[in-house]
Amino acid sequence: MMTVQWNDLIVRDARALTASEIRDLLKVTDRPEITSFAGGVPDASLFPLDAFKTIYADLTTDEAAGRRSLQYSISEGLPALRQWIVDDLAASGAKRGIENILISSGAQQGLDMLARMFLEPGREIIVEKPSYLGAMQAFSMRRPTYVGVNMDDEGPVLSELDAAFAGGARIAYLAPDFQNPTGRSYSLERRLAVLELARKYGAVIFEDAAYSKLAYEGDVLPSLLALDEVNGDPDAGTVIQLGTFSKTLVPALRIGWVCAPRSVIERLVLMMQASDLHVSTINQEVAYRAARDLFPGHLETLRDAYRHKRDTMLAAMDEFMPDCVSYTRPEGGMFIWLTLPENIDSRQLLELALQDSKVAFVPGQAFFCDHSGCNTARLSFATEKPERIRDGIERLALLIKRVHNQ
Repeated sequence: MMTVQWNDLIVRDARALTASEIRDLLKVTDRPEITSFAGGVPDASLFPLDAFKTIYADLTTDEAAGRRSLQYSISEGLPALRQWIVDDLAASGAKRGIENILISSGAQQGLDMLARMFLEPGREIIVEKPSYLGAMQAFSMRRPTYVGVNMDDEGPVLSELDAAFAGGARIAYLAPDFQNPTGRSYSLERRLAVLELARKYGAVIFEDAAYSKLAYEGDVLPSLLALDEVNGDPDAGTVIQLGTFSKTLVPALRIGWVCAPRSVIERLVLMMQASDLHVSTINQEVAYRAARDLFPGHLETLRDAYRHKRDTMLAAMDEFMPDCVSYTRPEGGMFIWLTLPENIDSRQLLELALQDSKVAFVPGQAFFCDHSGCNTARLSFATEKPERIRDGIERLALLIKRVHNQ
């Protein structure tokens, strides 16, 4: 009898997958003695639990609605939920129709489906340096060629983006609002310039809008999707946007969406039918009712809470971090990006931080398509209480000073 050689049977696309450093790190940060700036997850104490109790109770006491929510549904997603998304997009300047929306299992499923639709071995895709690790995990299964474009405080460096398009890349994954991992946002001028370059080369932009509603100060700028108007035709643009309720309602519903031209949505629907048929009907119903009933009030609650946490972290960093460390000052989102002295490797620093300082963060190298950024780190202010944030930053700063001076 022969033993199955599993690795020989697994296709190359699946072998391209690697473990998420963030997911692996979360196993360690569950320990209560660890002050965790690692996970980019919402603060569970801010979940509107009472509202969800009411919504679920209403669904189970209304027999018709309850039975409908427990049944199969259409692959495109619940029409009422899609219409809510359309109306919300319109309020921010992006005029699209219900036929431009597909409900996905979180934005991550949207990334996975777009990767399977647009990417193949060797095809180039432009990503920011650094970029969201989860997106690159989704893309890597298709074994593309990454073209990294550096960022400045206003967005992608235009000369590098132009060169990437000129070199043949026709797909770009970008996050203009409070980017994960840096917290940076594009200026309006840079957004317009990015769109102009994409149109010049006939390129497609995947716009990640996961954090766009978590703005704490400054002007709320239009999304790339809102700026991507071509003669009022919602199917003539260059932008495909990914959205999610994970950061504004609760992650466990796993409700995200893709907004794209109808020709793209039609093919995504076929892919959905071949994979999981549709997103959970009851989760879609709950998400619709929650968004309808809780927004915008709940968003203001989130913004106030996260603004206070961000301000606490920045104030602590201003007070305790040595001059050799620089960091971003995000106007929204959940993240602050550290650039450490060249002699500090953030992965080695993390080992010391967990052991000696009882502080966790995410080493920055994982966010770079070319594995650079060894002296960078991502810190999230979202989950810890303000007093623990200040204490944790002080301990981390002391460790950085000690390592730098060794």
